[in-house]
Amino acid sequence: MGVALLPLSLAACADAGLVGQASAPGAGFSLVSSGTKQATGASGVWAQSAAEVAANGARTRALVHRKSIGPDTAVQVALMNNRGLQAAYADLGLSAADLWEVAMGPVPSFGVTISGIGEVGLARSLEAVVTGAILDAATVKPRRAIAQTKFQQAQFAALGATIALATETRQAWIDAVSAFEAAALIGRAQGTADAASELAAELGRTGAMNRADQAREHVFTADLAAERADARLEAQLAKEKLTRLMGLWGADIDFYVPDRLPGLPGRRPGRSDVEKLALEHRTDLAIGRLELEAIAQEYRLEGQTRMLSDIEITAGAEVERSDTPTGRETETSRVLEASFEIPLYDTGKLTSRRGELAYIRAANELAQAAVNARSEARSAHAAVTGKYNIARHWRDEVLPLRRTIDEEALKSYNGMLTSTFELITDAREGLEAELSYAEAKADYWHAEAAMTAAIWGGATGGAE
Repeated sequence: MGVALLPLSLAACADAGLVGQASAPGAGFSLVSSGTKQATGASGVWAQSAAEVAANGARTRALVHRKSIGPDTAVQVALMNNRGLQAAYADLGLSAADLWEVAMGPVPSFGVTISGIGEVGLARSLEAVVTGAILDAATVKPRRAIAQTKFQQAQFAALGATIALATETRQAWIDAVSAFEAAALIGRAQGTADAASELAAELGRTGAMNRADQAREHVFTADLAAERADARLEAQLAKEKLTRLMGLWGADIDFYVPDRLPGLPGRRPGRSDVEKLALEHRTDLAIGRLELEAIAQEYRLEGQTRMLSDIEITAGAEVERSDTPTGRETETSRVLEASFEIPLYDTGKLTSRRGELAYIRAANELAQAAVNARSEARSAHAAVTGKYNIARHWRDEVLPLRRTIDEEALKSYNGMLTSTFELITDAREGLEAELSYAEAKADYWHAEAAMTAAIWGGATGGAE
């Protein structure tokens, strides 16, 4: 009678609430969506049907076709239209499917295979079936806990991939606009250089300028033409990378970017609490902590016994306990204000040395990741404030002086106190100053974008 009721008992193992959560079409995406909005200001989109893909395509076309797009639009289009990101979201769906399967519990089935003759063979077959079913039922809770932990990891992995793409897209937009700005600045100087070259040729024909001086003027014009061609090519390639990240092709590539970057903000950038924010929001740290939980669940580690900060683990410090006449005292190393605590479980009773080593490895990897996150956050803060100060120096100090020089040179030229070529020499130096400021401005915007990556995770290029 007990064996006959076994399928019913197995069916009762299903967790209806967990099944409902894991079987939803967008299971786990709410964390990705809210985190993406907070980190980037853009909306995460997971297209899971042909109709949703078509709707994304129509929305993308409306945003970019024959329009000049800003960085926010570029990021939003990439999050909707980049197929590589959509493929990464499939991993989240697969993790939800794994959790769904575990949440359903053991499949309620009953079968008898007679492997012997007579009552002995039948008894052995029944024993094997019942034993396997009981083991499935007995382990369903820890397997569900592990599946839930892995599902949480998949959510943070999807969020990390989303933020990384948003950061790379914003950086690509900055590169494209910066290249077009440089090409425009060189183009403006090209007219002056051409005029100087023609004047040199005319003076050469009259004998007022020797061939060496003519060549110096001609070579400047030729150099400038080469620089302009190189700048145009760089702009074309940078725009193509941006197009690729946004997932555009065909008629949708007919879009534009501005020909100059925005000016510097009036406020001084940077955040003094960037290290604390990184420890709170980094997706790689969240995944690392969940990995510790998964290992503890898998190897049945005992309950949490103490907490150490990442600094203490990487430094090899231990929590020291000692018995004194007044009772047990605990002494720990000093913890920084922005601490990142890592749980330590009791590994002394592990039956498997492999489990103990897996846990210790994961704990140390997490500690090192926290140290790296702190350093990357401090570097991002230093970069964004430093690049801002440099760009502001070019804007507020160097460029005004260059403009004064140009104005005075023009007055001297109009008063016939200086020659045309001296005026052109000043114009060359003014171009170099304009290009340097444009480059410094691009460096600042790169550092500003890298700050998001340092806080949330993802590529941090541009913060060096």
